[in-house]
Order: sequence, then structure tokens, then C-alpha cells
Amino acid sequence: MPKNFLTPGRRRPLTRQHKIAVAGVATLGAAALAFSAVPGNAQSTTTAEPAAAPVAFKSEKIKDVKAGITDQLASATVKAEAIAAKKQAAAAAVAKKKAAAQAAAQAAAKKKAAAAAAAKQKAEQARKAKEAASRSAARTQVKPVAKTYANNLDGWIKHALAIMDKHNIPGTYNGLHKNIMRESSGNPNAINNWDINAQNGVPSIGLLQIIKPTFDAYHVPGTAHSQYDPVANLTAAANYAADRYGSIDNVNSAY
Repeated sequence: MPKNFLTPGRRRPLTRQHKIAVAGVATLGAAALAFSAVPGNAQSTTTAEPAAAPVAFKSEKIKDVKAGITDQLASATVKAEAIAAKKQAAAAAVAKKKAAAQAAAQAAAKKKAAAAAAAKQKAEQARKAKEAASRSAARTQVKPVAKTYANNLDGWIKHALAIMDKHNIPGTYNGLHKNIMRESSGNPNAINNWDINAQNGVPSIGLLQIIKPTFDAYHVPGTAHSQYDPVANLTAAANYAADRYGSIDNVNSAY
């Protein structure tokens, strides 16, 4: 039995088709009731009330019902398609937004990586520049220390030999020492006031007893301009001896 059929207080709504069917049944019932009221012995020729005209059903109404249902179904389909299209468009928009966000994130990450690489390269360049500057400063600070010599005959000879070597003046330690001992006995302030040079006003002075004109002519750059300076006296005399005798080592007497 259909649900809620003939349940008191609740009735199913009649459709248009139900209403037409009920009307047809009522008409047929009335016709049958009229026919049964005629007596059984009555002649067929007896005039009777005309029978009720048969009920005519119009197909247009059924067609209208079908058309209405079709229209409703078509409308529902259109609505469903519209909803589906809207959902699809929304999903596409979400996907597009997500893709844009991912692209933006990738671009930001790439930019950040490039900035980090540039910063690293800049830091490396700064470090190298700093190291180079430090090395340059260290080289500037490390100046060659001038060799010092003792302030005595040994130190004077060694200092003179270093200068002579720089200026390509020949001579040895022994060559200088033997001539010093013969000329002045190692006294840098020794002066000869009795020989011909003294008589001419240019006495021999210093370790190797050199006169002023010869000292000035053979003075070695970088030494003092004084005949009494031990190193200046030795280098000038050695320079003169090299020019005249080939080397101070070849001098064995007054020169």
C-alpha cells in the first residue's frame, strides 16, 4: 500500500491528470446508474431518456502536462549545467591563483638566492681587498733595516767595503788594512803637516792620508763630505787608487 494513503488529516495533492481521471469516472457512473433504472420488461421501442454523451478527453491537456514536465526537466538541466559551470570556473580561478602564488614564491626565492650570491661575492671581494691591503701595509711597514757597523777600525773597513761593492770599486779588507796601518796607524784624525803637500797648503788627512783636492775629485756618493770621516776617507782613497793603480790592494807605499 502506498505510504500515507487514506491517512486521516493528510491527503496527497491531486495532479492535473488525477483530476481528469476522476471527472471521467464520475460521468461513467452516472450513465450506468441511468441505464439500470429502466424496467426489465420494457420494450426496446419504449422511449427512454437519451443516454448521456460520452466524455471526450482532450489530448491537448495531456500534451500540456507533458510539455510542462519537459520544460521543468530542461530548466533543471540548465540550472545543473550552470551550477557545474560555475563550480568549474571557481575551481579554475582557485588553480590560477594558486599557480600565480607558486610562481611568485619561486621568483621571490630566485631573487633571494641571487641577492645572497651577490652578497657572498661582495663579501669575498671585500675580504680579498682587505687581505691585499693588509699585505701591502705589512710590506710598507717592513722596511729594510740598515746594517750597522761598529764605530772602530774593523767597522769602518767593513762599512767602506760595502759601499765600494755597491759602486764597483775594487779592494779587499787586507788591502785597506795594510795601507791604513802604514799611513795613519788607524787614527782617523791623523794629519801630515811636514811633507810637500803640507808645504803647498793641502796636508794629507785621515786614515789613508788623502789631500783635499783628491778627496773632492774621488768622493763617493752617499758618504760624508769630510776627510776626517773614516768611511768617506777610505772610499775616496780606494776610488783614487783603483783609478791610478787598479786597486787599493796594489798600493804598497805612499801614493
